[in-house]
Amino acid sequence: MTVRYPDTPDGRYFVVRGRLWRKSDPRLDAEVREGLVKALMSARRAVRDAGDDSEAVAAARRAVDAAKVALGERGPVWWDDGAPDYNRHLAKNTPYADWFAGLPLG
Repeated sequence: MTVRYPDTPDGRYFVVRGRLWRKSDPRLDAEVREGLVKALMSARRAVRDAGDDSEAVAAARRAVDAAKVALGERGPVWWDDGAPDYNRHLAKNTPYADWFAGLPLG
């Protein structure tokens, strides 16, 4: 079963448990995006596998962050209309509140 999280009407975020999460830059070439996702998954595995090695954990977390920035999920926003970033904000506390309130419960 694949869980489908709702996307905001402008396509900038998806919502999980009421919180907005920035989506990847849709302008990325599919091949580039695929490579970045593979790098992200590898870095996440490295965090998991680092155990108590604080230097390895820190390096792996930096790799996760670098991949997420390259994907557009962190760092500077990928849109150019001047709209602020609401990444990690509760949808009910953003301009998406009315849209979010209108979603069917499920």
